[in-house]
Amino acid sequence: MIRKFQRQDLEAAVKIWLAANKEAHDFIDPCYWEGYKDAVKEMFLQAEIYVFETEDIFDETGGILGFIGLDKDYVEGIFVRGDVRSQSIGKQLLDFVKQKRKRLELNVYVKNKRAVQFYEREGFCIQREGKDAETGEKEYCMLWIK
Repeated sequence: MIRKFQRQDLEAAVKIWLAANKEAHDFIDPCYWEGYKDAVKEMFLQAEIYVFETEDIFDETGGILGFIGLDKDYVEGIFVRGDVRSQSIGKQLLDFVKQKRKRLELNVYVKNKRAVQFYEREGFCIQREGKDAETGEKEYCMLWIK
């Protein structure tokens, strides 16, 4: 089930966010992500976030298996627990927000080939290549239009 993020989801979402970033971005020092954890907590409370929840699995993240964050038409990220990746959770979250928007934009690290392929498969096109000012890593700006 996909539902709107609630305050009680905060700790579970941060755990998923941190683990997913460390796993997907092994080319960035893990301390970078750790350093942003408190700021991310504050941002999550202000953001438009939808969580994918199940009643079948309950552990340190409760029943939350993943989430997607938006800032208007910009996808801040899709984060899915490592043990349930490649089970269509990310796709379902993306499809959910595609129903709410006519266009979506996002940035993805060039080295995160799995994510780049996922977004291309889901209809996003690379618009340009840039560089993330924080990490110095190359990234693609990608766009999806209904």
